[in-house]
Amino acid sequence: MNKETELKRAKRTALCMLLGAAIVFVITIFSPRSFWMDGLKAISEAAMVGALADWFAVVALFRRVPIPFVSRHTAIIPRNKDKIAENLATFVKEKFLHPLSIVELIRKHDPAKAIAGWLTEPGNAERIAHHMATLIRTILDLTDDRRIQSFMKNAIDVIIDKVDLSSSVATVLDNLTKDGRHQELLDQGVGLIIKQLDTPATRLLISEQIVAWLKREHPIKEKVLPTEWLGENLSNQIASAVNMVLDDIVEDKGHKFRKGFDDVLERLIQQLKNDPNMASKAEEIKQYLKNDQALNTYVKELWDDLRDWLKRDLDRKGSVLHEKIAATGQWISQALGKDAELRASLNQHMERAAKTMAPDFSEFLTRHIRDTVKSWEAQDMSRQIELNIGKDLQFIRINGTLVGGLIGLILYFCSQIPHVLQLLAK
Repeated sequence: MNKETELKRAKRTALCMLLGAAIVFVITIFSPRSFWMDGLKAISEAAMVGALADWFAVVALFRRVPIPFVSRHTAIIPRNKDKIAENLATFVKEKFLHPLSIVELIRKHDPAKAIAGWLTEPGNAERIAHHMATLIRTILDLTDDRRIQSFMKNAIDVIIDKVDLSSSVATVLDNLTKDGRHQELLDQGVGLIIKQLDTPATRLLISEQIVAWLKREHPIKEKVLPTEWLGENLSNQIASAVNMVLDDIVEDKGHKFRKGFDDVLERLIQQLKNDPNMASKAEEIKQYLKNDQALNTYVKELWDDLRDWLKRDLDRKGSVLHEKIAATGQWISQALGKDAELRASLNQHMERAAKTMAPDFSEFLTRHIRDTVKSWEAQDMSRQIELNIGKDLQFIRINGTLVGGLIGLILYFCSQIPHVLQLLAK
């Protein structure tokens, strides 16, 4: 049953009671007078008075009642629509959205503890994960790929612009050269080269290059000489010679190569720090990176790949993202449940956020309520209020009829007391 049907039914009930009282009143007028008949007449009179008075009170709220001298005090809701809008907005702002009220609410209910308890209950973390996954999936469907790609490109460009490439590289190299750490890196690099030279694959590659060189540069000698043998032996000799040099560098901490390596790095660091040409080249590199087609294409494809992966993951049953969100919810519940200081800190952050955000939010919401109510047609607003509370207001009419009849009965009995006393006195 909808609200309009319920309202009509309540109105019919109130009207039927009024008509019932009127019928009884008419019957008593044409009936012979008696103690009980007069009492019934008094009850029906009072019931009609109560019913009509309350009918007027209820109807006057929503409609104009054309009665001289009192009609200006009817249609109260339509006539005071703007005032209702102002008062309603002020009431919501002062009683519900005042910063101190919200802070007191936070302190009273300890939302951090409530969140921890709710997430601890079975299925709630999964429920949160499901809703979050659905939200992310919807956002991915609604996003404009070109705008996202443009945003990512602009973000990367901003990052590149903010980076002082020459100074950053100089700082990195400066830190690497402290305490001889760059020499440790050199030792590791040399060790990797020695290890690589000792592999059969590397020596075979050197041998093949020697043979190819002989065939290209000395084709006649290549036909006479044992090129395969020469290639194999020369590759071994070259690898051994290079290994000897590299072993010397590793074993001799004062080797010329090490000193040269120190000098090269030091000059490079100073150039990066002080040389305008080096700074200009660094800016050219930054511009190249910003305008490089390959990098721009990679950024676009990166978003496409990320979006497609997220969609595929969210669509499958054992979604990694879903599991991670659920695990995060469980971890939050455990952390908040065990750490009282963390809960207190979270509540304090909520209080500060409420104090900061509540004034602006309350101003926005109250302005929205005020403007929305003012924009309504007076009759439409009155009708909506009547549909929502009119059923209960009809009970005022019903109760007025009943209470009026009861008061009429009491007054009738009171009026008969002197007559009863006279009879007793005789």
